[in-house]
Amino acid sequence: GVEVGPQPQGVARADVLDKMRKIVKHGLDFVQLFNEGKEFPPCTIEVFKIMEKVDYPRNKNGEIIAIIHPKLQDQDWQPLKNGDPLFLTLDGEVIPYQGNCTVYPTFINEAAYYEKKQAFVKTEKIKLTATHLRLPVS
Repeated sequence: GVEVGPQPQGVARADVLDKMRKIVKHGLDFVQLFNEGKEFPPCTIEVFKIMEKVDYPRNKNGEIIAIIHPKLQDQDWQPLKNGDPLFLTLDGEVIPYQGNCTVYPTFINEAAYYEKKQAFVKTEKIKLTATHLRLPVS
């Protein structure tokens, strides 16, 4: 499957549909070239690996007591460092990120994840390396 977004539930956006079409086309082009025997050289790519899902701060009754800080909103895949604003309480108190490494949040404040108690997902940026790839000769 291919998930391209962000996109609100029940909304069809032309720009997101165009991105989805492009990535599916690239995938199909790769399969065709691979099946034709093309050799692909070794490569390295940066990817984001999920570390953990982070919930909103809650009171003892399980009610949300803070919202995503405005400086974090719409900053998916951007670095979040120790001390950066993370949440904002209804009283105006800033709750900073407290971590020992830079992370890359995603799915920030997505409506579809409220019921799953997920404010965002912390990811780490890693590099994956692939050796050359070619269809074995039979």
